[in-house]
Amino acid sequence: MYRRDFLKTTGAGLAGFGMAGGALGSLLLPGTGHAVPAEVLNTKIDVALKKKLATAALETATKAGATYCDVRIGRYLRQFVVTRENKVQNVVNTESTGAGIRVIVGGAWGFAASSDLSTEGIVAATNQAVAIARANSKIQTAPVQLAPNKGVGEVSWVTPIKKSPMTVPIKEKVDLLMSVNGAALKAGADYIRSIIFAVNEQKYFASTDGSFIDQDVYRIWAPFQVTAIDKASGKFRERSGLSAPVGRGYEYLEPLPAGRIALPGGAVVYSTSYDMHADAIAAAGQARAKLKAPSVKPGKYDLVLDPSHLWLTIHESVGHATELDRVLGYEANYAGTSFATLDKWRSKTFKYGSPEVTIYADKVAPGTLGAVGYDDEGVKTGRWDLIKDGILVNYQAIRDQAHIIGLTASQGCCYADSWSSVQFQRMANVSLSPGAKPQTAKEMIAGVENGIYIIGDGSFSIDQQRYNAQFGGQLFYEIKNGKITQEIEDVAYQMRTPDFWNACVSVCDQRDFRYGGSFFDGKGQPGQISAVSHGSSTARFNGINVINTARSLG
Repeated sequence: MYRRDFLKTTGAGLAGFGMAGGALGSLLLPGTGHAVPAEVLNTKIDVALKKKLATAALETATKAGATYCDVRIGRYLRQFVVTRENKVQNVVNTESTGAGIRVIVGGAWGFAASSDLSTEGIVAATNQAVAIARANSKIQTAPVQLAPNKGVGEVSWVTPIKKSPMTVPIKEKVDLLMSVNGAALKAGADYIRSIIFAVNEQKYFASTDGSFIDQDVYRIWAPFQVTAIDKASGKFRERSGLSAPVGRGYEYLEPLPAGRIALPGGAVVYSTSYDMHADAIAAAGQARAKLKAPSVKPGKYDLVLDPSHLWLTIHESVGHATELDRVLGYEANYAGTSFATLDKWRSKTFKYGSPEVTIYADKVAPGTLGAVGYDDEGVKTGRWDLIKDGILVNYQAIRDQAHIIGLTASQGCCYADSWSSVQFQRMANVSLSPGAKPQTAKEMIAGVENGIYIIGDGSFSIDQQRYNAQFGGQLFYEIKNGKITQEIEDVAYQMRTPDFWNACVSVCDQRDFRYGGSFFDGKGQPGQISAVSHGSSTARFNGINVINTARSLG
């Protein structure tokens, strides 16, 4: 199964989940990936062999004059089970294995990669990286300034899972999806697409700093989308699943009662586990109800945003805006720049948001997509504030960027989506801190006179500086005099990033805190994808401009 064949077979269905073909292709076959039997997904490379190969690279680079070298030996495994109604559209298992070597020679970077995991292959790739660095040094205007990072010796880290998704038989996954589809159709859906994505990244990192780090990273996601049609008018409405992609094992799809959170308006979202079956039944009824829901009247509203929705707004307007390489213009040709420029940070007074807004980055929260023990530069991961009490206080930076903002160490947010890709700065988990005062979503809604309660993420648009944006959602409920009165449709809100976050007047407490996230965050040239989580509690934003998307489309 090749990328072209997979996209031809499943592209139309996957488009409904907001996946660009390029990003999906990168996830399917990084480097020189190839299709494999499912049994291959349960195997690993011997750690002793990986250390032997890594040591050969480090010794070769040092003898050739490199002042620094790191090597990543990676095995990237993916499985996709794709269904529609009562049919299995595709089952895909892919493997991509190889090594990437990065060196500094003469103050310049050089990188090369190879799928040849023999000592000879590693040595050849290392010499190529050295030659590239030496050529780059002739035109480099300033030497690389690499923040120090103390070696950690031989360590390992594994995503804390109970059941590897790779060991679960395909039949069990197909049976789950077929049951979900059947239940949704019985509950009133006309169509349903459902998928299980499973990812295992086996990553070994070694460097001349003295680190030999073996990591085993797991992620899983089970999205679906139901469609309900009014056959008389031809009108249709959709509702996507309210699950979040997670850094967990297959146990996430074996629901526990504690995983269910009932929301005002009747929707249910999921935290520690996910009842895909129950969510699909609810989605079928809600998609059909949307057919009869009145259209929103444009105007100013106070918005109450559930975490299942707010994660995407955080991702686009804060997560990307505080990536230091974007701020510096390094991503201008593709991903854009940022309005959150260095002068705003240096002022120490720029009000990114209200005093209610503290937003932090982390790579350590259990169960999140970004959680690892060490990043792809061998830096121990942690947590740090980006916005503190509304003030912009920091960015996201890696080892060769740290000095630019006065840091003495990397923040541990370097990542590559494959052994064949050079690592660079990628977004950490970025989350809104819960409010300090006890407050539930129901209590928050009780204080709203004229507002809209939004659940689930939808379509969005944002400019290249992460300043002007528009966001939709899945479910919309009118709030009048502190009560939800009815479901409405065709809602999208407009925002300028600092105006929006300064309009945040309240955030619910820790009891309501939940994560959403992106399985396919694209960046870089050549393009790479990463997975990242964003947490929050329900939050209120006053006086936000809401448009009617049906009218705006004519």
